[in-house]
Amino acid sequence: MASLLTPPLNLPVNKNDGNAGALVMKTLSKRDYMLFRKNSRHNVQFPVIKSKASTETDVLAKDSVNVEAAEDRGDFGVVGVHHVGILCENLERSLHFYQNILGLPINEARPHDKLPYRGAWLWVGAEMIHLMELPNPDPLTGRPEHGGRDRHACIAIRDVSKLKDILDKAGIPYTLSRSGRPAIFTRDPDANALEFTQVD
Repeated sequence: MASLLTPPLNLPVNKNDGNAGALVMKTLSKRDYMLFRKNSRHNVQFPVIKSKASTETDVLAKDSVNVEAAEDRGDFGVVGVHHVGILCENLERSLHFYQNILGLPINEARPHDKLPYRGAWLWVGAEMIHLMELPNPDPLTGRPEHGGRDRHACIAIRDVSKLKDILDKAGIPYTLSRSGRPAIFTRDPDANALEFTQVD
């Protein structure tokens, strides 16, 4: 199971075998991988590696992580979360919550009139929430009080205390993280659980 959570990371390394442009792959140890992950969270940029494949052509590595090696393993190239789909009973009611209370802007460039149901796309940083006015198979009652014990989407924010004030003023119930970390859990008008976790 640990290997699924911390897959080996292959980095291109210059090899001095007479061909100045040759690159070989080095699999990082778990310690090096964890250091890479820790630094990645703090937006540390690893240098892009240039190598000379021939005298005529410069080959630029796609990143410090070897994308070709991932493709050889059958990895399909996970980049990030593009959007989270959230079901709602009434689009206007949900838009009031997501736009007017949480302050998420609509992405006007995304198609909302080409689908066989009403919906809207909202920006969450560089990613999106897709509100879809469709029947929700999840019950509205009997759900855990704490959203961290239910299906939920987590949104990174800068200040949990400011969001707490906003939810208090709007009369929206919430729970705080059970671990004491700066995070708050609430539900939208359709009982969809949302976590907001504070990041530096």
